[in-house]
Amino acid sequence: MEDLENVKHENSSIRQIQNKLLQWEIPDHPLAPLSAVQRENLYELSQVTNDAFSENLPCKKTSQCSTQIVLNFCLDIEDKSLENDDEKYISYYNELSDRSDECDAVLEVIDKTREASDQLSSEHSLASLKTSLLNNASEQLLSDQNKLNSVYNEISEKLKFFNQAEKINQRLSCGKALAVTSDSFIQVLNQIDECILYMKNHPNCKETHIFEARYRHCLYKAISFMRNFILQALNNATEQVLSSKLQMSSGSDSFALFYGKFQTCIPKTKKTIEEIEKRCSIYDDYKNLLEELQVHFISQRTQIMSNDVKNTVVSLCSEGEHGSIPHGDHCALVRSTCAFLVHVCQDEYRLFCQFFTGKSSQLYNYLLGLCSTLYDMLRPLIIHINHLETLAELCSILKVEMLDEHVQNNPEALEAFSQIVWQLLQDVQERLVFRAHLYLQTDILQYNPAPGDLAYPEKLEMMESIAQSLQDVLYRSDSRVSISSATSNTSQEVARINTEQSRSKQINSPADLHGMWYPPVRRTLVCLSRLYRCVDRPIFQGLSQEALSLCIQSVASAAQTISANKTTVDGELFQIKHLLILREQIAPFQVDFTVKEMRLDFSKVKTAAFGLLQKRKQLFALGTNNAILEFLLDGTPQVKEQLLDSRKDVDRQLKMSCETFIQTSSSLLAAPLIDFNNKAATFYQNVEENKLLTTLRAQPWASPKDISVIVQETQRLMKARLAGLQRSLQLYLSNKDTEFILYRPIRNNVVAAFVKLEQNISNGGYTSDEIIIAGCPTPEQVSVLLSSASLIAEGSSSHPHSKELIRTTSFGKKEPSVAEETV
Repeated sequence: MEDLENVKHENSSIRQIQNKLLQWEIPDHPLAPLSAVQRENLYELSQVTNDAFSENLPCKKTSQCSTQIVLNFCLDIEDKSLENDDEKYISYYNELSDRSDECDAVLEVIDKTREASDQLSSEHSLASLKTSLLNNASEQLLSDQNKLNSVYNEISEKLKFFNQAEKINQRLSCGKALAVTSDSFIQVLNQIDECILYMKNHPNCKETHIFEARYRHCLYKAISFMRNFILQALNNATEQVLSSKLQMSSGSDSFALFYGKFQTCIPKTKKTIEEIEKRCSIYDDYKNLLEELQVHFISQRTQIMSNDVKNTVVSLCSEGEHGSIPHGDHCALVRSTCAFLVHVCQDEYRLFCQFFTGKSSQLYNYLLGLCSTLYDMLRPLIIHINHLETLAELCSILKVEMLDEHVQNNPEALEAFSQIVWQLLQDVQERLVFRAHLYLQTDILQYNPAPGDLAYPEKLEMMESIAQSLQDVLYRSDSRVSISSATSNTSQEVARINTEQSRSKQINSPADLHGMWYPPVRRTLVCLSRLYRCVDRPIFQGLSQEALSLCIQSVASAAQTISANKTTVDGELFQIKHLLILREQIAPFQVDFTVKEMRLDFSKVKTAAFGLLQKRKQLFALGTNNAILEFLLDGTPQVKEQLLDSRKDVDRQLKMSCETFIQTSSSLLAAPLIDFNNKAATFYQNVEENKLLTTLRAQPWASPKDISVIVQETQRLMKARLAGLQRSLQLYLSNKDTEFILYRPIRNNVVAAFVKLEQNISNGGYTSDEIIIAGCPTPEQVSVLLSSASLIAEGSSSHPHSKELIRTTSFGKKEPSVAEETV
């Protein structure tokens, strides 16, 4: 039974092995998967094995045995096979067992090491705890030490400001041992400033006011050292200059003396003064010291320069015999004295800036005092100058050369000089305005013309004859040149062009010459040209208004005199020509000639006074109807503003003169006809007012024969006087356009007079035979008559007065002139 069980057991083991062997190569999840190469190798090995066993092994005879033997044999084989197979596993097992023993030994060592490590860790924790406590204690000690050090430093820093008082006082008490220009003195000043500032910022500290007073005392000592040092240097320089004044020999020596001695003090005192200026913003003591030094510097310079500058200006003003200034030398005197003071002011300002920086009122007052000598010496001369040209030149010197050139180039140094020059300029302008006003009254309004000034038209005829003789000489010279030159077309053309150019440059009218202008007109324009750049615009506007108004009056007075001595035409043409000249010459002035004039209007006072007299019973009425109150309210004069435009005055006077000349000339040519038309107009007005049944034909003065005599007389006057009238136009104006502008309304008036006569005859009840007897010409016939007697050539040349005259006379309208448009 046991054998059977063993067999079964073995069989089961075999089956298990077989199953496991089968599982090695199952398709799904084999226990020992083989690659294709491994399979090929196994296959080849099995093939070789089969061949060897089949062919090479010898066959032995086997005995028959039982099953048990076979099984035992198989089991033995199996055991041997298993032993052979398990040998490596057993060896591996044995090795693992050894390793396990070794691991157990290592674990024992680890356990011992862990125990030692735990013990060390506990000991380390204890040591760390003790170290941390020690570290904290050390840090606390260091923190306390730092706090104590900071407190110590803070206390030491604060005590430093208290402890330095005695040291600074001792250093300042050394006297000469501490030089003002040394760096140690600057260091002492810095310490004093810091200590005083600290005492001011910490008033709560104990005894700060005491220490501040001590430091103030030290500061006063230091300031006194600096003051004495700088004042001594300035005094020494002043003494050297004053002691050497008598040895001066030239201007260069005087400059070196007056400025060289002081410039030698600059290297010694500049550093100290810079330190003082640097500290002026900190304490007022330094500021007061700086002002004191500047005052002393200015006083020393005043002591040196004042008398010399005054003597120099006086000597310049005293040049000439016995100090008198010949006429014409005022400009040179003003220019030389101003140039001298310009150099003095610049040199003094430069010297002051070498010592100090920044502006100073003391310097300004000092330079103003030096320049006041110029004003004191020149003003008495200026207020006695009577010549406008000299005053105008002085204005130009003071305004252009001094203020606009010198002062603008160096405004800071010449600030005081500019103030004095400005005062002189105002005095000169005031004197110029005063003299101009007197000049306008005496030489323009009250001008007493000489016989030659009013010798019109003789002067113009004489100048025309002179111009004609000059033209004849020019023509003869041109002809000689053309004969002597080559006869080529080119040379003749050049000669012709030159001749035309020389002729075109000649003046059209003799009246256009400045010398031929009426003296008040010429003087007015010269005076305005002088004043234009010398006085302010408002002053010039007032003077120009007065000058033009007086000039117009003077021209009108001269025209009346010429009209009385010669003819009315000459007087009116004289006035027209000079008004045109005046208008043309004032156009370039870039100024408004309009002036506001305030006046009181008393027109309501008279009405209110009559009302007061009519309401006598209400003088003391207790109500709103009180006559006195009404008089005070209604009778108050009103202030009215009136604009006076001198340009418009000239235009207005020119227009009136042209209209008067046109009416006078029309009457000169057709006086009988105009008188008859006026009588006829009066007759028709009476007939219409009184409703009379009568005609013009029935009047004794309107017979056809009388009308014929009037027409013939008018035609005779036209033929006799038209040539003279046009001759006067040409002589005074010498411009075809201007002549035609004045002649056209005259011709129209004459034609209109004949047209009016024709209308009166047509409406006067005359028969056709009587109309023929009267012989009234048609307008076309009158125009032909005027054209035949006219001397005006067609094709006029342009002239600057023609367009102005058109604007003045055309339809009574005033338009801007060409000169105004150009300006």
